Amino acid sequence: MSKYCISIFIGLLPFLTTAQSETLDLSPKDTVEYKDPYGLRVGVDLSKLVLSFVDEDYTGLELVGDFRLTRKLYLAAEIGNETKKQVENLNKTLLYDYETSGSYIKAGVDINTYQNWYGMNNAITIGGRFAVASFSQTLNDYNLYETNQFFNPEFLPGENPNREFNGLSASWLEFVAGAKVELFANIFVGMSARLGFLITNTENGEFPNLWIPGFNKVTDGSNFGVSYN
Repeated sequence: MSKYCISIFIGLLPFLTTAQSETLDLSPKDTVEYKDPYGLRVGVDLSKLVLSFVDEDYTGLELVGDFRLTRKLYLAAEIGNETKKQVENLNKTLLYDYETSGSYIKAGVDINTYQNWYGMNNAITIGGRFAVASFSQTLNDYNLYETNQFFNPEFLPGENPNREFNGLSASWLEFVAGAKVELFANIFVGMSARLGFLITNTENGEFPNLWIPGFNKVTDGSNFGVSYN
């Protein structure tokens, strides 16, 4: 009987040796796979809210949003409304006092050029927008420089102040460069700088569009403008 048991043990010895040579991995396995978030992201331009609070001549609100299409590509848009009063003087003499009010919408794409580490969701973007604005201007007061008086040229009060010009519009293209940082889960803060180029600028013949909502100041003799959010 003992010989029989010894023979069985010797026969199983190769299998026992093989089993003992296999190491057991007792370390825990992470079965959670990280996936980049896709979908809609919305927000508000804080700079316009702050400026509305500190500047009594300005009121503005801009809502922003983007939708992630691919790993790098986003559809992006902004929609806003602005009202701004401006007074221009020359040597303490009033040139014009006017107020512009209207809405705008911008739509385009952003491309994320930043290579995130594992688990990060930040962005350094470049992109473009096509923008349109519809607005009105109220000319509260103005003075004209009278050049026909040879000995004493001076500014004379303009005729018919407090005039409103409606149905004004403009369209432009924007080059956008910006950045976004994820502070907490799904909470982002960011900023962007924009260089605009006016395509169309429908204005009244009696008073030019000196400021356009969403575009900012219009420079005489140039179609370029600068803005930020």
